[in-house]
Amino acid sequence: MPRSYLLAKQIPPMWQYVPRRQFLPLSTPTPRSHMTALLLAAGRRSKVLVLVLAILAAGGLASQAGKLEGVVDNDPVASLPSGSESRDVAQRPVADPTERDVPAVVVVARDGGLRDGDLDALRDVVADLRRQPPGLVDTRALREPEQAPGGAAAVLAVPITDNGDEEAFNETVETLRDRLAPLRERDGLDVQVTGGAAFSADLSAVFDGLDGRLLAITGSLVLLLLILIYRSPIFWLVPFVTVIFAEGASRGAGALLGEAGLTVTGQSSGILSVLVFGAATDYALLLVARYREELRAHDDVHDAMRAALRGAAPAILASGGTVVVGLLTLLLADVGSTRAIGPLGAAGVALAMVLSLTLLPASLAVVGRRAFWPFIPRPGEEVAARRSVWERLGDRIARRPRRAWVGATAVLVVLAAGTLGLDTTLTQQDQFTSTVEAVEGQKLLSESFPPGLTAPADVVLGDPGRAEAVQAALGRADDLVASARPTGDPNRLSVVLARDPYGEAAVAAVPELRRVVRSADPQALVGGATAEAYDLRDAAERDNLVVPPIALLVVALVLVVLLRSIAASLLLLATVVVSFLASLGVATVAWDVLFGFPAADPTLPLLAFVFLVALGVDYNIFLASRAREEAERIGTRRGVLAALAVTGGVITAAGVVLAGTFSVLAVLPLVLLTQIGTVVAFGVLLDATLVRSVLVPALIHDLGRRVWWPSRLARQDGESG
Repeated sequence: MPRSYLLAKQIPPMWQYVPRRQFLPLSTPTPRSHMTALLLAAGRRSKVLVLVLAILAAGGLASQAGKLEGVVDNDPVASLPSGSESRDVAQRPVADPTERDVPAVVVVARDGGLRDGDLDALRDVVADLRRQPPGLVDTRALREPEQAPGGAAAVLAVPITDNGDEEAFNETVETLRDRLAPLRERDGLDVQVTGGAAFSADLSAVFDGLDGRLLAITGSLVLLLLILIYRSPIFWLVPFVTVIFAEGASRGAGALLGEAGLTVTGQSSGILSVLVFGAATDYALLLVARYREELRAHDDVHDAMRAALRGAAPAILASGGTVVVGLLTLLLADVGSTRAIGPLGAAGVALAMVLSLTLLPASLAVVGRRAFWPFIPRPGEEVAARRSVWERLGDRIARRPRRAWVGATAVLVVLAAGTLGLDTTLTQQDQFTSTVEAVEGQKLLSESFPPGLTAPADVVLGDPGRAEAVQAALGRADDLVASARPTGDPNRLSVVLARDPYGEAAVAAVPELRRVVRSADPQALVGGATAEAYDLRDAAERDNLVVPPIALLVVALVLVVLLRSIAASLLLLATVVVSFLASLGVATVAWDVLFGFPAADPTLPLLAFVFLVALGVDYNIFLASRAREEAERIGTRRGVLAALAVTGGVITAAGVVLAGTFSVLAVLPLVLLTQIGTVVAFGVLLDATLVRSVLVPALIHDLGRRVWWPSRLARQDGESG
C-alpha cells in the first residue's frame, strides 16, 4: 500500500486542526511601516481622508483618459525595431514629395468585360477629384485609369499624402469611397477600394469606438459576476466603483505614457482595459473574502478591516508585484507594439493593486457591514459545518498524491501536443475576422492585374549608377517581380511584385527579393509594406525566443524572495510553463477547427506566454504562500490541504472573472485580439482549476517538507514525527 495513503489514513481531517475562520488567503509578511500605511484605510478618522485622496488621485488620472485615443498609433512602421531595413527605407528622405504618397487603388470590374460607359464614369471620377480633391488626395501624382488586358477590369491609383495625421488620412479614404457613388450605382459593376491607404483606413475603422465597446461589454460582465458572487442587490456597487476608477486611471496613465513617447496601438489599448478590469476585480474579491470573514470575528468594522488588510494585503502586493514585473520584461521586445504593452499593462495593474488597498478598504469601512444585505455577516456567526468541495478534493489528493500529479501532468502534456500545429505566419490581409473592402478589393484586382500593383516594394539604391543593373536583375526574377521602374527620386525604384503583397508567399519571398537586388547593388535596401511585414515577423520570432527565458528568470527570482524556497519556486514555475503549453495547444486547435483562422499572429506566443506565466503564478502564490504558513504550524502535507481549502473558492471565482474579461476580446473583429482573448481565458481557467487545485497541491504533498529547500522548513516543519 502506498506510503502516502497510509500517511493520509493516520492524519485526521485537516479542518479539525485549523478553525474555519482562519481559512483565508495570506502571503509573506509585509514590512511593518508599509502595513501601518495601509491600515490608514481602516482608521476611524483616517478612512475618509484615504477615501478622498484615492478618489482625487484616481480621478485626476482618469481625467486624462480621453486623450488615449489621440496618442494611439497603428502605423506598422512605428512597431518595427530600430535598425530594421524596411524602417530605414521608410525614414529615408525623398527627392520627390509624391514618393511619400500612399495609394488608394480603385478597382472596377464587370463579368463579361467593362462597357464604354464604365470607363467614362471612372474618368469622370478622375476629373472630379482634380477639380475638388478630397482631404489629402495629391492631384500632382494622379494619373488616368488603366484597363486590364481583355478589358474585364480597370484600376485607378489615387495618391494620398501621408502627413502623419491619421484621422485626416482615414477620412480622405472614406471621402474617396463616397465620391465613387456614381460608379457603384451602375448595375452589375463591382467597385472596390484597396491598397495601402485602404488597408490603413479599414484597420483604423476596426478600432473606432473599440474602447467604448470594450468598456461596456467588460463592465457589464464584471457587474453581472459581482452580483452573482455576492448575491446582494447593493454590495456589488462598492467593488465595482473601485474597478471603474482603476480602469479610468489606467487609461489616463496610458495617455500620459503615450504623450511621453510610448508607442500605444489600438490593440494594446484594448488589452489594457480587460487586464485592469480583471486584475482589479480579482484583488477586490480577495480583500472582500477576508473582510467578510473578519466581520464574523469582530464587533467593530474598523477592527475587521485592519485584520483583513493584515491578512490579504501581503497576498495582493505579492500577486500584483509579480504581474507587474512579468509585464515589464516585454520592454526587452524588439516589436514596438509588443514592447508598449509592458509598461502600459504594468501601470494598469499597479493602479488596480493600489486602489484595491486604499479606495476599496476605505469605502468598505465607510459603508459598514450592512452593505452585505441580505447576507450580513454578524459577530460570532458560525459558518456552516458542511465540508466544501475543496476539502473533499484535498482528501482525494492526500490518498494518492503521486497518481494525482502524474495524471494532471499527463493531461497537460496531451493538451500541449496541439502546439505542434502552431503556425505564426498571419499576414495583413488575414488579420480581420470580418469582411473588409480592402481585402475584397485586393482579391478583385488580382484577377486581372499583377497583385503587387497595390503595394509596390520600395528599393533604395546604394549607388544610383547601378539603377539599370538592379532593374535588369529584377527583370530576370519574373517569379518574384512583375515590373520595376524608376521614380521621381534617382535613388529609388518602385517594384511591382508578382505575388499578393499582403499574402504569405510574397512576405516569405522578401529575403530572396533582397538577395536579387543586392546581387546588382550590394548597398541597396528593400522596403515597402511587404518588407515591413517580413521584418516585423522576423523581430517577433526573435522576441519569442529571447524574452520568455528572461521573464522566467525574473519571475523565479520574485518567487524565491516571496516563498524563501528555491525548490518551491522552480516547481511552481514549471507547472505554469506546462500549463501555458497546454493552453496554447488547445487554443491552436480551436483557432483552426472552430474559428477557421489561417495562422496565428507572429507576436501572439510571447504575449500569451507573459500573460499566462504572470497570471498563472499569481494564483499559485496565493496557494503556496498559505501552504507555507500552515506548514509552520501543522506540517507541509496537512498545510497544503488546508491552503487548498482556504483558497479554493475565492481563487476559482477570481479565475472565472479574469477569464471572463479576457474572453471579451474574442468578440472583436481582429484575429490577434481574438487569439489573445481565447488563449488567456482558457489558460487562466486551467491554472485556477487543474493546476492550482490538483497539480500543485499533489506535488507539494508528495514532496513534503523537501519542497521548502533550502529554508529551515525543509529540515523541520510543524509536522510531528
